[in-house]
Formats: sequence, C-alpha cells, structure tokens
Amino acid sequence: MMIGMERSSPSPSRPAIRPYRAQDREALFDICMQTAEAGGDARHLYRDQELLPNIFAAPYAYLEPGLAFVLDDGTRAVGYIVGTSDTARFVKEFRERWLPLVEDRHPAPAREPATRDDEMAALLHWPERMIVPALADYPAHLHIDLLPGYQGRGFGRALSFTLFRALAEAGAARVHVGMVTANTAARGFYDRIGFHALDVPDRGVLTYLGRETSR
Repeated sequence: MMIGMERSSPSPSRPAIRPYRAQDREALFDICMQTAEAGGDARHLYRDQELLPNIFAAPYAYLEPGLAFVLDDGTRAVGYIVGTSDTARFVKEFRERWLPLVEDRHPAPAREPATRDDEMAALLHWPERMIVPALADYPAHLHIDLLPGYQGRGFGRALSFTLFRALAEAGAARVHVGMVTANTAARGFYDRIGFHALDVPDRGVLTYLGRETSR
C-alpha cells in the first residue's frame, strides 16, 4: 500500500482511496464518460461509449497499474486518478502495447474526421500528440475524474496527493496536466492543489499546468 493512502475500509459514509483493480474497469469507463464534456456528462455525444475511456483512462491502468488509484464508496469506484511517470515512454508503449488491443474496435478514420467519434478515434491513433517539447521538464502527466456527487469534498485533492507521492517514488520530479481552457471549475481545482500555468506555444484549446510531485 502506498504511504499516505487511507487504510480504513471504504463505506458509503467515508469513501476511501485504493489501488485500481481489474474489476473496476466498468466503473472506470462509466466515470470517464460521465465527466468527459468539460466535467459534464458526455454519454449522449458519442456513439461508442468505450472510445474516450480507451484513450484517457484504460491505457494508464493497463500500462502503469502502479499509478492508478480509485475512490471507492464501499460499493464501487466513484472516482479515479491515473497517470504516467514518463510521457515519452508511455507514448511508445501506448503505440506498441495498447493500440493493438483496441484498434480493431476503434479504427482510424479513413478520411477527414466528420463526427466527435471520428475526432477521438484520430487522437487514439496519434499518441505522439502527448509529447510536447515545452513540457520536457514535466515528464509525468495525469488524468483525474470524480462523479459529481463526490466533487468539492476533498476527494480530488486526496487522490491527487496519493498520485503525487507515487510519482515521486517512481522518480518523476514534476507532473503536468492538459485541461480544456473553458473548464474553469477544473482550473480552480488545479490552482488550489498547487499547479501553475506553463508556457506552451500553439496550445490550441488546452491549457497546460504543472507542479512538483514532492511538495
């Protein structure tokens, strides 16, 4: 068990953080889809309900299970945080080990993307987009999501610091996160837990934030 993780058993009144388990897969996918539209529900926006989770959640749990944690309410996972300690290595493993597992279900678009599903499928097949030269000093990155009923209660902070400790132990001194600029609630959360803006040219719709893992 990671140092600093909650050691009590989860209950409906006191959810607890624990490592991700294979049986959390369904909850992981559900949480991802319920929070994927700037923190809101995206299930009605996509035909394929596994596409976004297979880009932003599942590959982390598969490739770096030691850096995947969930918030358990005593029944199931209601939030998660996943990450990598080395983005460049993760991108290589994503292409070599993860993409072959999901490319048949999510083929690359044969033409210019015309739908949200097409746009996301194109991202799935282009993991190299995660390598941003301006972020070289922040080699780790993360994704965090909590169901609405568990937001604003300190659980996001607890999940984040659980991952920060694990990243520091893995040798990653700094971590970054890329967030949709319009998601002001998310920006407020990251500011409160010590992230600061990073200067990234041509960032498009994203804002990049970073912080040290050991403070």
